[in-house]
Formats: sequence, C-alpha cells, structure tokens
Amino acid sequence: MKELITRYPALADCAKDIEALIHVLETGFRAGGKLLLCGNGGSASDCEHIAGELLKSFVLTRRPDDTLAAALAEDEEGGYILSHLQQGLPTISLPSQIGVSTAFVNDVAADTVYAQLTYAYGKPCDVLWCLSTSGNSRNAVLAAKVAKARGMKVVALTGAKESKLSALADVTVKVPETETFKVQELHLPVYHTVCLTLERTFFPEV
Repeated sequence: MKELITRYPALADCAKDIEALIHVLETGFRAGGKLLLCGNGGSASDCEHIAGELLKSFVLTRRPDDTLAAALAEDEEGGYILSHLQQGLPTISLPSQIGVSTAFVNDVAADTVYAQLTYAYGKPCDVLWCLSTSGNSRNAVLAAKVAKARGMKVVALTGAKESKLSALADVTVKVPETETFKVQELHLPVYHTVCLTLERTFFPEV
C-alpha cells in the first residue's frame, strides 16, 4: 500500500477502502469462495485483467500444492504437468461468458445479464466485484442486488461520486476522478495492488 500511495499520491484518501476491499476478498477466498467480476467496456477489460492476475502467477512463483503433487506422483507426465502449473485464486470474469451472455441478452434482457450470471454462479461465501467508472451501470447495479440477496459480499471500484453501487456495496473504492478515462487510469494501480497483496498473502513462498 505504501508503494501505491508513493507512486500515486492522489489515491492516499482511498487507502483504507482499498485495505477493506482486500479484506473482503481474502475472507471470501479463505472461506472457500470465489470472486465474480463484472463491468462494461474498459471496465470489462479490467475484469479480464484482474482475473488474469489472480488465476495464475502475477509477481511471485506459485508452485502447485503438495496434495496435487502427491496425486500426480505416479503419472508418467506428472513431473511435466507440475512444472507447468501455478496455483490460482478462483475467479470468474463475467464479461467473458460470451455464449450465455449473448443468448440471455437476445432472449431475455440485457440489463439483467450480470444478475443472471451472479444468480447462477453465486453462493454466500463468494464476492461480487463491480467495476464502473460512474458507479451507476445498471447491469452491475442489478447484479449487486442479486448478490446481496444471495448472501454474497459486494465490493465496487468507481469514480469519485457517490453512486448506486456505493450505496449497495459493502466496500467501495472511489478514486478521485470523474472523467471516464481518468477514472480508469487510477483503477489499474488499485487493482494491481489488490492482486499483489492477495498473492503475497496466499502464496508467500517463492
């Protein structure tokens, strides 16, 4: 966190909320839950980016756990498999669910597509992370409502203004910008810090 604030002083007022967001995610993963991500446009791309950092090594080496190593010990390709696997944190980027999303948008309703996926995937120990520069993206807001109804935690990454998501989420990080591209520029260092902190927490051995 110190490095983040040193490099991006504008985010100093967000530090406590970033730490709170990390705590929610850590608690969910420790409980055996998974992370669902949703967003639109550039925020959809950010969802993919976050998933990529959590599902495989980001900065640290994440060697396979001993349980998997033991299970593959007798397999003739076990050594090769283990040498090419990295531990990950269970994460699903909802924007990448192209087949079901386009079917649902076409057959049912576009604004409830993330709500549908959250309903289908979500369980009480899971977390929904909504990314929205305005904080008012309707499909993300409706997904957050479903997540809360399912007993899930909801976290949000938005711009500076209070929003529908900030009213719904358990934790909201509101970066101090309001123009879309400027908000997005600050979202990246925030979620990189979140991903790196989680990696250091769950995979401390290099």
